[in-house]
Order: sequence, then structure tokens, then C-alpha cells
Amino acid sequence: MNASDIVSIKGIKDGLLVTLSATEEWQIITRELASRIDEKADFFAGARVTVDVSERPVPKYELTSLKAVLERRGLTLVVVQTTSKTTFESAQALDLRTNTPEDSIRSVNDEVLDTLPIDPEEPGTPGVLIRRTLRSGRTVHSRGHVIVYGDVNPGAQIIATGDIFIWGKLRGTVHAGAEGDLDAVICALDMSPNQLRIGDLIATSPKEKKRNIRPEMASVRGDQIIVEAWG
Repeated sequence: MNASDIVSIKGIKDGLLVTLSATEEWQIITRELASRIDEKADFFAGARVTVDVSERPVPKYELTSLKAVLERRGLTLVVVQTTSKTTFESAQALDLRTNTPEDSIRSVNDEVLDTLPIDPEEPGTPGVLIRRTLRSGRTVHSRGHVIVYGDVNPGAQIIATGDIFIWGKLRGTVHAGAEGDLDAVICALDMSPNQLRIGDLIATSPKEKKRNIRPEMASVRGDQIIVEAWG
């Protein structure tokens, strides 16, 4: 059985959808899931997880072990998708939300369709547009670019494999080029982040207050992150 048949991970509107094999041994599944997450720990950190086990009967102790695997890596198990009465009862015992895989088909398909270009005249890459302010405690993950039409408050976090554009105040933590792309950029109309990351490089805002508020762009030059006027 291929690794993708044992564990499948994809982004959905509310976080990550993790689909697990209905037949493979549970220890092999949890080991493979841990390995997949560890490969991209920074990208997955803080994600809310929906797990789809389909018709597989998962007793409480196995679901507890899965929950622990995720929590040790900074992920939160929120929803269990199942058609099994055993799994449903296990999830209820752990105060986890439950639904059937069919309940989420529309939301998953909408998320996929929203990232597909429609007969583009110019080549482009996928991205997500968020039309609201990200408040403390919110985390956004994207396998592409992220545009926020609003502010990113202290305590909020964005992790993207591509570029990040903030059409507002950036006060939280953002990580562009999360899979190692040092050509990624971070732009904001008012840039005073708690932390900036591009690839494996990290920068923080100076302690002194800025006198002039202006749009700025962060990019990698040499081996450090440089912030300069944008536009």
C-alpha cells in the first residue's frame, strides 16, 4: 500500500482534512501520519484537523492515541468523519464533533474549485483571499499565496508556501515561503509584525516605534530579510 493510501492530507476551509486508510493497521497509520506532519512541521503547526476514517470502527483508545499524536505536534483534532457507530461513540466520549464524509463533500469541493484558475490569459499560481481581520488565536495555512483584506492582529498567524499580502495592519506572525522558497515576499500597508519568516530566515520588528506609516515589503537579500518601501 502506498503512503498516500494510508494517509492523505489536504487543506479545507477550516484547516486540514486527514483521510486515513480503512484497512491498514492503526499503528502503521499513526506512524505514517506523524512522519508526514514532521516533514513540514512549521507549515502544519496550529492547524485544526478533521479526520475521515469512513466506515472504520475506531475504539476510544485508538482515537485517543491519534489525538495525542496531533497534539504533540501542535495540531488540534476537531472533527471526526465516520459512518461507524463505534467510531461515533468514541468521538462523542472525547467531546469531538462528528459528521459523515458526505456532509463535507460540498465544502471540500468548493475549497478546491476556488483555487483553480478559470482559463487564465496569464500564468498564475493558487492563492486564498480573506476578507476580514484575523484576530488573536486565528491561524491560516495555505499551499499558495495569502491575501488578507483587513488587519492581522497580535496573536494571529499566517503560514503560506507562497507570498503574503496584507491590505491593512500587520501585527501578528507571518511565514511566507514555508516550504523553503526564499523568493517569497511579505507586503503590508502597515508593517509592525511580531515576527516575519521567509523560508528558514526570521526577523522581528525593531522595538522603537515607526514615525512614518507606509506600505512596506519584506524580501530576502543575501542571507537576511530586508524590509523596504513597497511601491
